[in-house]
Amino acid sequence: MQVIGICRFSYPAIGGFQVLHETAADRAAYLYAPDRMEDRFRTFQAFTLPALRAQTDPDFTFVIVVGYDLAVDYGNRLWDLVEDIPQVVIREYAPGPHREIMKEAINSVRDHDQATLQFRLDDDDAVAVDFVARLKAEGFARADDLQGNRHIAIDFRNGYIASPGADGIHAMETSNPFMTAALAIAFEPGVRSTVMNYSHVKLGKFMQCFAVHGDRMYVRGHNRWNDSRQGDGIQPEDLHPLTPATKQTFRDRFAIDEAEVARLYTT
Repeated sequence: MQVIGICRFSYPAIGGFQVLHETAADRAAYLYAPDRMEDRFRTFQAFTLPALRAQTDPDFTFVIVVGYDLAVDYGNRLWDLVEDIPQVVIREYAPGPHREIMKEAINSVRDHDQATLQFRLDDDDAVAVDFVARLKAEGFARADDLQGNRHIAIDFRNGYIASPGADGIHAMETSNPFMTAALAIAFEPGVRSTVMNYSHVKLGKFMQCFAVHGDRMYVRGHNRWNDSRQGDGIQPEDLHPLTPATKQTFRDRFAIDEAEVARLYTT
């Protein structure tokens, strides 16, 4: 099975955001604001990239979608961060319908003759270092469920919500369903729809979903730029400093080092 991940790195899509803007130019101005971009690069470097480098199974593709109007300095900076990760493919698009652009990006690297396992990450999320291996194992174990059904969801339920900063990492454990970071969809060969065609909270309406419990499999980034936290009445998460044991878990499970996170946020 082919494994494909996708990440939208400040791509100014039409739709796909809970924060609304009147025009594509307004959205781009919001996304490319210098303070926001600095924070995006920090969280991407602190949380997302370490475990991609450290995957125990390196046979996967990770697509990063950016806007065609991303400033050259930002584009070069992004490339510098990922050039040592051979699985990364950067795709550049003009503003367009969110789901259609993401679908095009995934299908551009897809082998339609084999089943695919697809997942999505925000640029402040992380998966465990054995995520690809575990995802493949679950995919093969569910091959009979997939056959004739076009798609099924595989939902790793256990992870963390975490916030990085100059004082390190604050986090809490979570076991909520359909958290995007370690939620994947398996597709039969020849099916052109993608993980981005479906609202993650509504997957149960469209396909059979299999919950996987056990090891902590994801880190869901928590910060002031979270699109899902911009509405009224959003309650704060109960995050706490990492204990010595949790610091070790973050290193072992996600290749995230708290001292390096603090350094990124103080330089």
